[in-house]
Amino acid sequence: MRSCDIVSYGTGVQPAIATRTDAHLADGRDLFYYDPPGTQRVPPPDRRELPPQLDPGQARFDPRTGEWVIVATHRQTRLLLPAADSCPLCPSTPDNLTEVPASEYAVAVFANRFPALAGVGATPIEPDGTLLPVVPAVGRCEVICFDPRHDVRFVDLSVDQVRLVVDAWADRTAALSSRPDVVQVYCFENLGEEIGVTQRHPHGQIYAYPTVAPRTARMLRRAVDYRRAHGTNLFDDLVAIEVAAGERVVAANEAWVAFVPFAAKWPFEVHLYPRVRVPDLPSLGRAERESLSQIYIDVLRRFGGLFDSTPYVAAWHQAPRPGTEGFEESALHLELFTNRRSPTALKYPAGTEAGMDMFSNDVVPEEAAQRLRGLS
Repeated sequence: MRSCDIVSYGTGVQPAIATRTDAHLADGRDLFYYDPPGTQRVPPPDRRELPPQLDPGQARFDPRTGEWVIVATHRQTRLLLPAADSCPLCPSTPDNLTEVPASEYAVAVFANRFPALAGVGATPIEPDGTLLPVVPAVGRCEVICFDPRHDVRFVDLSVDQVRLVVDAWADRTAALSSRPDVVQVYCFENLGEEIGVTQRHPHGQIYAYPTVAPRTARMLRRAVDYRRAHGTNLFDDLVAIEVAAGERVVAANEAWVAFVPFAAKWPFEVHLYPRVRVPDLPSLGRAERESLSQIYIDVLRRFGGLFDSTPYVAAWHQAPRPGTEGFEESALHLELFTNRRSPTALKYPAGTEAGMDMFSNDVVPEEAAQRLRGLS
């Protein structure tokens, strides 16, 4: 185990922004503690007896769409909404030994015990020329615990705690991106059982994909086509138009702008972009990270004010590895959305949406933005 101060990966010389302490769990999985700069931590050992780590599942290629599908049957055995006194993400106690052996922590990241992606490959996965290729689903899935308290939400965190989470996201993105089999890193967090949360403790996940995610591939193809047609960057122009129009802007500060997209798919949906385009979280400097911590909490509080319970997905879109088609056009941004459309109703994907990806929205985006602007 070791502790080291990590620095910003943005441009220029940056002071330390967090201390990372590396450790391991009983089955050999990695564990990382993130604390304020200068913290000295001696992590205790994991006293559990655990079975060996799981082998990778399968990645199967769909020849109709050109997309990979992960088959991971071992995930059927993961815990579903455990009680607070048996939560696997809380700090360990004598009566509840958890995935975090320490009795306290600020932010903790560890390799998922029930991962969709596992193992290390020599290269990213590729079709082998057959009609139905299948390969090991290599890559990495990590869990990030935002707070040791079981009964809080991300929106309840202080700005300093959010900043520590941002630094952890950036540090893990940089580390995972250096792997030979990883093409793209995806950080996300969910809130609410209605949207699929299986652990109530405040946490998110980090996926290191061995291929470009389908959503990213589609966006980058659009961005490449846009560059050829207009000579400018699609995302730069989109942000400029939204800022100029103003009617869909929800919140903004010196470094970031949040707006409801013109063609929102979900009843309430907000996209958050830095004003100066960067490819990923590690590319953000100190000032941009501090501004992000402030506006992210602001937007989440507005979402929380919509209903008594507002489930959501907060998804960070980052660039794939350099050399991937469209990398130069990539733009870091967050997509935040809820499937709740009223205090008593959820939006379920209908046949046209689930079957054909053709969405319809019951809420006019401009009206959604106006409502969110009125909340704080």
